[in-house]
Amino acid sequence: MPEDNHIYAYYQGISNGSIAVGRWIRLLYEYLITSLDEKRFFFDQKAASDAINWIEAHCFHTEGRLAPGPLKLELWQKAMLSAIFGIVDGNGERQWQEVLLLVARKNGKSKLASSIAEYLWRSGVGGYGARVFCLAPKLEQTDIIYNDVWQMCTLDPEYQSEKERTSIKNAYREKVNDDSMLPRHRMTDLFIPGTNSTVKKIAFSAKKSDGFNPSLCICDEIAAWEGDKGLKQYEVMMSAMGTRPDGLLLSCTTSGYINDSIYDELTKRSTRFLLGDSKETRLLPFLYMIDDVDKWNDVNELRKANPQLGKSIPVSYMLESIAIAESSLSKRNEFLCKCCCIKSSSSLAWLDAKVVEAASGEPLRLEDFADTYAVAGIDLSQSRDLTACTVVIERDGELYVFAKFFL
Repeated sequence: MPEDNHIYAYYQGISNGSIAVGRWIRLLYEYLITSLDEKRFFFDQKAASDAINWIEAHCFHTEGRLAPGPLKLELWQKAMLSAIFGIVDGNGERQWQEVLLLVARKNGKSKLASSIAEYLWRSGVGGYGARVFCLAPKLEQTDIIYNDVWQMCTLDPEYQSEKERTSIKNAYREKVNDDSMLPRHRMTDLFIPGTNSTVKKIAFSAKKSDGFNPSLCICDEIAAWEGDKGLKQYEVMMSAMGTRPDGLLLSCTTSGYINDSIYDELTKRSTRFLLGDSKETRLLPFLYMIDDVDKWNDVNELRKANPQLGKSIPVSYMLESIAIAESSLSKRNEFLCKCCCIKSSSSLAWLDAKVVEAASGEPLRLEDFADTYAVAGIDLSQSRDLTACTVVIERDGELYVFAKFFL
């Protein structure tokens, strides 16, 4: 194998136990290696290396202690980029149209997404007229990635050199050098005239999204997208890529609390695909999450959801977060959701699931209480809160309560 084939290098670390990953990541890389060996698709080493090398040369940290230093990719990130850009079909086109990255917070998912956007916008790999979109429910929510793309551009020595070169003027105050390849920040977008390539931020508007024709659409924090609106917007952007064989829909998120959303839809599709229960061929899911919920406070288990643990995420920070979560039920649920990537139906549960299970005892059926005295009550909510339907039955001097709760 080539020394810089990061897919095989990452898989080797998973196989020998030196890299801790969860069930879904292991299944994904087993699928990729098997499919490459069986030539169901192919690996373009140059395309993979070009993406990694360009990003490390032209992308930068824009905040924190590492700013404004260059971005140095870890092996898991290189393997992911190699899979996205290096795996091609029989026609030499990129194999994947949809990519899902589910990973715990503080693991650099937005930075990685910004780097991919920068690469497709500035490197030329997106082709003439590349269209990159940052999509979120509200316009201000798109600023994280959109602003990061521009800040990385301004930190790039290549951009600074080009800006200086094109600012030279003659005695008549006329520019003497062509500036068509100089990226610029306009009111509505980021723009390179020489390639007619743009980066735009857009909010949900399914009716107005039909003409977008994206080369890349970044869907950030899809776990927070409201149900039907998020589903419709995602489908509109997916169908809009029909004329671009190399179009890419990239979703980056931690876990969340909203039910019946595009997050649920994508994770269901992803797990079916990884279990071999799907005929999909264009979906690439990276699901970094813990396997055993009972080990949520085990640092070794947490590595499965936090590939940056011990690198950009200090172990001491994680241990402190665990200590806080162990003393508070609400903090524990948030920790499970955001640091373990285990979805929760609400941010605060009234009773722990284990407590409910221990108190429930053997299951009872209403049929067991035929011909006995019973009182039933229904609470009909007028807002979105907890609604109960309760039945109280007396038999042999003891009361039995049956309750079903709804939102």
